[in-house]
Amino acid sequence: MPNLKEIRTRIASVESTQKITSAMKLVSAAKLRRAQNAIVNLKPYSNKLNEILQNLSDSVGSISVESSLFAVRKPEHVVLIAITSNRGLCGAFNSNVIKEIHRLANEEYQIQHQKGKLKLICIGKKAIEQLQKNYEIQYTDESVLDAPRFEEIAKIVSGLITDFSAKKIDKIEIIYNHFLNPATQKTTRESFLPMVHLVEQSSEKNTDFILEPSKEILINELTHKILKLQLYKTVLDSIVAEHGARMTAMSKATENAIEILRDLKLKYNNARQAAITNELNEIVSGAEALHN
Repeated sequence: MPNLKEIRTRIASVESTQKITSAMKLVSAAKLRRAQNAIVNLKPYSNKLNEILQNLSDSVGSISVESSLFAVRKPEHVVLIAITSNRGLCGAFNSNVIKEIHRLANEEYQIQHQKGKLKLICIGKKAIEQLQKNYEIQYTDESVLDAPRFEEIAKIVSGLITDFSAKKIDKIEIIYNHFLNPATQKTTRESFLPMVHLVEQSSEKNTDFILEPSKEILINELTHKILKLQLYKTVLDSIVAEHGARMTAMSKATENAIEILRDLKLKYNNARQAAITNELNEIVSGAEALHN
């Protein structure tokens, strides 16, 4: 039978852990709501930009300046953008992204990886820690997740657009966790450049715009804004998924702590009753010995 003091110490430790996990669950729930509101407010602007570009997509092939962002080339130089979190305690949130990066590097982009033509952009401390040993990191940023600002992400995208237009990069993909609901996050692989995925989308209605300035300038502005907005929205989506994953993980941890406490208290009561029974037996045995 375990010592009563050991069980009391264990109970105190589990109770302390339960308070921490419960508090973290509440904090993640509050942050989740704020992050969701940010995405909801961003969607109308994003949808309208995509709608306008789709209406102008028929002219993309005839524009020499902007067509570089839509050009599909043989992927000799590939960049993968890995978005994770800065902190742990969120289940398999980070490990799923890391596993997908390893899978792509060892399967689809194995040749590029062996030739040193596969580079990574790591957004999030966990991605930097797990991937910097095995891959060439082109750029890292962990501060952007604490307070995501469009201007900071726009700088990253501007550099990628420049390299892609100069044919230093042939393909860019984003690997992140897409938020479905607080209990479910889907590891998602999203194409970034070239912008074929936007042109291939069919628009239900074609609006005959009167364009001022020219169509070339308009498409140039739209493509740059859409790419910047795409990465910004993806980072926000990953942050929402992180809070949902952490809230779920902390909720399960709290439930497990309650079960452990129930078992420990049962063991404590059994041990205490056994100790009392032993003391009574000793008293009775002592009294009988004195009587004899």
